[in-house]
Amino acid sequence: MSEDLLGRIADALLHGSVVTIEVSLGALAIAMLIGLVLATTEHLSDNRAAAFLIRAYVEALRNVPSLTFLFLLYFGLASAGLRMSSMVAAILGLGMIGGAVVVDILRAGFQSVPTGQNEAAAAIGLRPLPAFRLVVLPQGLRLALPSLGNYAVGLVKDTSLVAAIAAPEVMFNARQIVNETFATATIYGAAALLYLLLTFVVGQAFVLAERRLEY
Repeated sequence: MSEDLLGRIADALLHGSVVTIEVSLGALAIAMLIGLVLATTEHLSDNRAAAFLIRAYVEALRNVPSLTFLFLLYFGLASAGLRMSSMVAAILGLGMIGGAVVVDILRAGFQSVPTGQNEAAAAIGLRPLPAFRLVVLPQGLRLALPSLGNYAVGLVKDTSLVAAIAAPEVMFNARQIVNETFATATIYGAAALLYLLLTFVVGQAFVLAERRLEY
């Protein structure tokens, strides 16, 4: 294999990895925002309608295949006159799907905080919202961190799906080079190693965060 071809492969995959990181970070931010808002609402509110809508959102987004939802967002909305770029659709779509996952992760984290903590907060005069913000939220996030780390690693891998809507991430660029060169094993093997590296870095970042919070 010529040096020129190796250079093209490296450039394509490195550019794709930058896009993969951008999609992952954008989707993670959206997922955390959605998850935090909905899990907090579910935890603090006794409104049955709100609880029903949150559960409906979670069940719908967790049970519809991710690729189907991305197609619906990118191609379906375009057919209705609402067009968005592949990057926007990728980040928004994976973020909305992730939000449904993060809701359940955070809900479990909040429920894991001992009830005595809330009782102690009430005993010193804290109202429900300040008690949640100062007592339940910090502890719930810490307890949820391992599961959030697993979700983040899975999110990096799921970015490969957005190649189907032409977002120029690792798999999209790899497929383009394969179509030109037919060096299938080399290129897809390099792409696999890139995903392995990215997921390792993300996993280690959450491990370090867990260790830091333990102290």
